[in-house]
Amino acid sequence: QVQLEESGGGLVQAGDSLRLSCASSELTFSRYAMGWFRQAPGKEREFVAAISWVITAIYYTDSVKGRFTISRDNAKNTVYLQMNSLEPEDTAVYYCAAGSRFPESRAYNYAYWGQGTQVTVSS
Repeated sequence: QVQLEESGGGLVQAGDSLRLSCASSELTFSRYAMGWFRQAPGKEREFVAAISWVITAIYYTDSVKGRFTISRDNAKNTVYLQMNSLEPEDTAVYYCAAGSRFPESRAYNYAYWGQGTQVTVSS
């Protein structure tokens, strides 16, 4: 089964920054649109950001616009999520996903998922 692997999560204070990475040795990222989702305790998984195959288009949920930046390096088979000005409300497990549609905010339309990385923002 194809696996994506997230890294870069951690415990930070409000206002700090983190950069999440997502890589796969099995999936050719250039063939897929990539997305980031997050899930806080007791809440449904929510869309955060997505990037198209050839980096020509990017899509964010409103709550992270201006603070988060999604990017990708197809040569390294890696997608990133730069998170600045973090807020306690950003606390969640963050997941990356690969899919064939863009723009796409619905989790069920992504075929491949990672196991997630925890981001905790203290106030």
